[in-house]
Amino acid sequence: MKTKIILLALGMFSLHVAAQSPVSGFMQNSGEGAISLSYNFESFDKVLLVPSEIDGVPVFNEKSLSSFNLYSEVGLSDRFNVTLSIPYIDAEGEASQAVLDETGFENSRNGLQDLGIHLKYLVARLELGQGNLDLIGSVGIETPLSDYEVDEGLQSILAIGNGSTRFNSIGIATYKLQNGLFATGQFGYSIRNNDVPNALLSQLKVGYAGAKIYGDVYLGSQKSTSGVDILGEGFTGFFPAAEVSYTILGANVYVPFADKLGASVGVGQILTGRNIGKATGVSAGLTYSF
Repeated sequence: MKTKIILLALGMFSLHVAAQSPVSGFMQNSGEGAISLSYNFESFDKVLLVPSEIDGVPVFNEKSLSSFNLYSEVGLSDRFNVTLSIPYIDAEGEASQAVLDETGFENSRNGLQDLGIHLKYLVARLELGQGNLDLIGSVGIETPLSDYEVDEGLQSILAIGNGSTRFNSIGIATYKLQNGLFATGQFGYSIRNNDVPNALLSQLKVGYAGAKIYGDVYLGSQKSTSGVDILGEGFTGFFPAAEVSYTILGANVYVPFADKLGASVGVGQILTGRNIGKATGVSAGLTYSF
């Protein structure tokens, strides 16, 4: 089948917008591509701090994120693809009016988050058994699109991003059987500025890519290579400097319903982590293929 109908594997960003990898393990053919618009919602009222999980988000009791993400991937050749993502984020808290009056804080922050541009190159395609093994390399950048605040003390619990520019390099291996079953693994490194710790990125995804349906289950993780613990020793109130690590489990389903249109849904759950909300998220999107 043409892999362009499975763009949802990239175009959906369930938790924290970029918790899924910014690139997939599939390539678009030359001159082909797709554009996806997705809506994502996540919320949490538990925070994974050190040494233990706590109930209730400090000050705001609960935090929710609603986002719209425009995502596109185009095949400049059969071996070279480019991706683009533009997310708009709305973060909401549930602080009482009395707390807001006392602190001067607000229950909302919103705006354009980070522009993401990634390049993908098919290094090799090997025939193995009843399928093909694709080895893919990717590099990219994610950088703030707006001047959103990240250094407002406890108000920054509702920040829509970490305010850093991130340079990502990712290696991908995808094995696809002729019957549509596939498995793809990724491992990468993200270099970040603005005192945000660098991070190791990984994802394992298995699923089925057929002409009439696509589905996957994924396990992803981020491991910061430095940083401090929120409210711990060395924490100055600047939240982006925290060591943010997590493991996320999720699933996606995509169904084409017209010649060039398809719909997708997804779910995700933060299982474990450090200095992050224990969030549950859902996504829905539309994809136009060309």
